[in-house]
Amino acid sequence: MVETPELNITTFLNLMVVLIPFLLISAVFSRVVILELSVPTSAGGAASNTPNFAIEVIVRKAGFEIANGTSVEAAIPKKNDEYDMKMLSEMLIRLKAQYPDKEDATVLMEPDIEYNYLIQVMDAVRGTEIKAEEAVYGEDDEDDKEIQRIVLFPDISIGDAP
Repeated sequence: MVETPELNITTFLNLMVVLIPFLLISAVFSRVVILELSVPTSAGGAASNTPNFAIEVIVRKAGFEIANGTSVEAAIPKKNDEYDMKMLSEMLIRLKAQYPDKEDATVLMEPDIEYNYLIQVMDAVRGTEIKAEEAVYGEDDEDDKEIQRIVLFPDISIGDAP
């Protein structure tokens, strides 16, 4: 009659007691950021005296178009096969200066454009960084100017480009 040996798992359990807390402590916990978007609504129920002005940033393969809801106001072509985010920010700053109470904008994308560009455009529409007009120490040196974050159009709707 052959006796079966006992299974000794003590060493394995000791390893698990040390390994599990180490793995939990060293794990990187990611933070998920959620950006609330609004869905464009039809203007059928709006009052007739309300101006029908909408800021639309249309992302096309050839570049950006900024429209007012009915017609294209400005076109920003690509530079060196890259979207000109700086020019887009400058145009949006001008629009914000003209319409300071306007809080919403729509980003419209053509189908075959990378998702990364959608995020970059949404960041540019929500806000931008500009250098302060006055230098920190009263000097007029470009390096001494503070960078300020300004909010442009925080309420963003997204959709497909026409």
